[in-house]
Amino acid sequence: MRATMVAPEYRAEPCRTALNKVSGMSFRWSLNPYTGCAHRCTFCFVRAFEARADRPFDDRYGRSIRVKVNIAEVLERELARKSWRHEKVVVGTATDPYQPAEGRFRLTRACLVRLAASRTPLHLITRGPMILRDTDVLSDAARSAGVSVTFSVPTVDPDVWRRTEPGTAPPRQRLRALSRLVAAGLDVGVGMAPILPGISDSPESLAAVVRAARDAGATGIWANLLYLRHGTREHFLDNLARDWPELLPVYARLYAGRDYLGKAELGPVQRQVAELRREFDVRDRRTIRLEEQAVDATWAPDGESPSQLELPLAPGEDPPASLVA
Repeated sequence: MRATMVAPEYRAEPCRTALNKVSGMSFRWSLNPYTGCAHRCTFCFVRAFEARADRPFDDRYGRSIRVKVNIAEVLERELARKSWRHEKVVVGTATDPYQPAEGRFRLTRACLVRLAASRTPLHLITRGPMILRDTDVLSDAARSAGVSVTFSVPTVDPDVWRRTEPGTAPPRQRLRALSRLVAAGLDVGVGMAPILPGISDSPESLAAVVRAARDAGATGIWANLLYLRHGTREHFLDNLARDWPELLPVYARLYAGRDYLGKAELGPVQRQVAELRREFDVRDRRTIRLEEQAVDATWAPDGESPSQLELPLAPGEDPPASLVA
């Protein structure tokens, strides 16, 4: 039986630092206003870090959200330091900044206000259409320093979405939000991640997402495959056994002795997406531009991502602890 969705518990947890320094990535700073995520996606890579920290990574994950109630004030102090070099900050590397908690606590918006005021460029990663609420602040930030957004849309199949992303808004709703942000002049692309072998990696599934992204006005698109480390692996495979039991032997073979799939599996999928991007002519079609030049490296010239923002690692690497702080 599918676990019943339970309203999360919110726990106030003041933070001592807001900006997390990152090494070995295409960006140096991350920001996460919340710890834990009520979206409770079956494939969430953060479950691996919850397991490492001896916290629940199974069906209990996402039922207790730690709220960094003072993060905006801490961030303001950090941005005011003479040593701050106004480098790009990526918001939402480890937890969705527009999960339901944001409607109540408004910490993401408060942080965006501070980032815009300090003329700090930023990139947001989300599955949450609630981002539309902050179009005004994002527009101010885009004019002052630069803003880009990635909407995570790994599938537009309603059945796959319901089974794997139980707490998220439907993919088509995300794409409608994307359209409105692009119409406002913001740079908003689609991250097809993670694509699930045997579930959402068929040519038809990939084409459906790329076509939908183009129709919504996405400025770019990239793709990556599922990552399975201890914590994520157990939970995902439990759900796979429930929903697609015939694929258990496939995953046992693909992920035997490894957490990431290699170039032999990843390369063909990324090439297919790149070809579909060219076929459907996915590109920046904005008629209004709030920034003349891109301020980050989200979209590479060939349309593929230079780093997986949802999991910005090369195969075999561990994410820096700061990504999940």
